[in-house]
Amino acid sequence: MNKFITGLAVAGTMLAASTAAYAECGDIQVAEFNWASGELLANVDKFILEAGYGCNVELVIGGTSAIFASMNEKGQPDIAGEQWVNALRETLDPALKEGRLHAVNKAPILGLGEGWWIPPYTAKAHPDLKTALDIIEHPELFPDSEDPTKGAFVGCPAGWGCQHVNNSLFRAFDMEAKGWVLVDPGSAAGLDGSIAKANERGENWFGYYWSPTSIIGKYNMQSVPFGVDFVGDEHWNSCIVAEDCPNPQKSAWIQSEVFTIVTDKFMKEGGAEINEFLSKRVYPGPVMGAMLVYMADEQAAGEDAAVEFLTKYEDVWTTWVSEEVAAKVKGAL
Repeated sequence: MNKFITGLAVAGTMLAASTAAYAECGDIQVAEFNWASGELLANVDKFILEAGYGCNVELVIGGTSAIFASMNEKGQPDIAGEQWVNALRETLDPALKEGRLHAVNKAPILGLGEGWWIPPYTAKAHPDLKTALDIIEHPELFPDSEDPTKGAFVGCPAGWGCQHVNNSLFRAFDMEAKGWVLVDPGSAAGLDGSIAKANERGENWFGYYWSPTSIIGKYNMQSVPFGVDFVGDEHWNSCIVAEDCPNPQKSAWIQSEVFTIVTDKFMKEGGAEINEFLSKRVYPGPVMGAMLVYMADEQAAGEDAAVEFLTKYEDVWTTWVSEEVAAKVKGAL
């Protein structure tokens, strides 16, 4: 009987500790960026934070610029797992320096990059098109569906941070005068759809994308060197990424960077253990690529993809957390 009472006391103590931890974690808002990898990261974070740390997580869906502006100006959401920062330098750097936001992880995904791409059969059929400079001289090879006399360059959907960069480079390379139109695909689905449609029909395609992504891997899209050097941080950050850059210069794409950022309030009150988890949370490029292909092939939403990742890649995510947290997450799968 004494052992039974002692057992109840221990269980009660553990329950109280668990309840206290839950109360300490409380409610957290996590940005769910509106593309596949952003969706995956957010849902994996949600699962681990809820199952492993007892948090109550709300996902906030949005694009790069909108999420950053909300965090910077309103202090919500608390966490942005995959914040592409190149297009936000002019506002992000001051926010980090002044302590409104904090970069707890400066490389959550390995092997990534942005730029301009063409299909592999285009590269094979036209070996002379070695750089963007070469391609820009031949708009007739990439006819626009609405006006076949013009070449179609597919940029970023409105609201994405890369939209201004593509607009600036389009002007810097004087593409309109050379016979091109800048196409807004409308959404992530529209951008993916334009690449898929072109590849399935064997049509040439020229435009913006990033890696690692399922669409790049599935169709073996080829990254195109720009044929010019990177213009430098000052002009890129003050002009190329701006909405109305008056005189953009020709440039290669800046080396891509992605941060996991948190608000100052979360940095101070969210718990050192959670911020440590976020700092250790790194997805190897091949793993992320494989997960994105899975999401595309299975039409898997972020919640299902998170379970697939946590089940299949235990050797990866268990290095991010303590053994105690890992056990709780495994028990919730």
